[in-house]
Amino acid sequence: MSDNQETAPETATKADFVPTDAPAKNKKTRVGIVTSTGMSKTIVVEYTNRVPHPKFKKIVKVSKKFYAHDESGEASVGDKVRIEETIPLSKLKRWKLVKVLSH
Repeated sequence: MSDNQETAPETATKADFVPTDAPAKNKKTRVGIVTSTGMSKTIVVEYTNRVPHPKFKKIVKVSKKFYAHDESGEASVGDKVRIEETIPLSKLKRWKLVKVLSH
């Protein structure tokens, strides 16, 4: 063996895997229209997606309602908002309001 060969890389220890305060990169985000603000700190957002029909391949619109957490109550009915996936906050709420895009 020659002296120029590289040594084996060091193995990682538990101390190397310390969680950071950086935001998670794999959270889903959706943009939709607020349809209801009747509950306290909760909004209902309707998300519409265009997908091809499985058999006929025609593009169809598919809608889904999401319950999202709105801590400050800044969103109102008809607003376009961006929501982000989060840990379960209640039986139905798994999303939180990130930003109100337009009023």
